[in-house]
Amino acid sequence: MARRRRPKYEAAEDGLEELKYEVAEDLQLEDNIQEEGWENMTTREVGKIGGNMVKKMIRFAEKEMDRTGAKPE
Repeated sequence: MARRRRPKYEAAEDGLEELKYEVAEDLQLEDNIQEEGWENMTTREVGKIGGNMVKKMIRFAEKEMDRTGAKPE
């Protein structure tokens, strides 16, 4: 059984879970998830979801940096 990694910021866990389902819906995979469950999804499907989550998080961070005038370290 795989060990589950604890999030660094526990408050973000719910947001990430919500984002995961949002991305799955965007990719039209929510029916597969409900029918088969996460444990039976293919590596390709799960990878698509994870990759798209990262893209969305990067876009969000870029917008926030632009909005606040922050610069990367």
